[in-house]
Amino acid sequence: MARDRHGHRARVQVAAAAVAGLFLLLGVLGFVPGITTGYDDLSFAGHASGAKLLGLFQVSVLHNALHLGFGLVGLVMARSLAGSRLFLAGGGALYLGLWIFGLAVDLFAEHRAVNFIPLNPADNWLHLVLGFGMILLGLLLSNRAGTGGRLDRPIDRP
Repeated sequence: MARDRHGHRARVQVAAAAVAGLFLLLGVLGFVPGITTGYDDLSFAGHASGAKLLGLFQVSVLHNALHLGFGLVGLVMARSLAGSRLFLAGGGALYLGLWIFGLAVDLFAEHRAVNFIPLNPADNWLHLVLGFGMILLGLLLSNRAGTGGRLDRPIDRP
């Protein structure tokens, strides 16, 4: 990870690494029976998977693999300031898109077959929170580092 002249990592890099670690943890926990209820009903993909992480969030093998992949990409991107910002802001935008996709699947029940990830209402709410949270982290954490432009030194921060 990039460090400033005092050896400290930028806050945005720490946040990106923490979010990436969270996704890795979720990906692993999705394969753990007991933490994932209905583990016998875990399918590779599709809306018919009966497995639920923490008994709440519908998951499949593909869903867990996507969490693992997203977490690994996040750890690699967290090594640089620009990568950290891109991971958080871009990943947040992707999660907002996934939230909209989940809402569309819920609204048009006849199109449930396109729900390949699978998603349920709990997933949709989580994706909304993750999307906005990641975007805010990516855009607001600066540590006076990065592009060197005026946007890196907002007036309300020392």
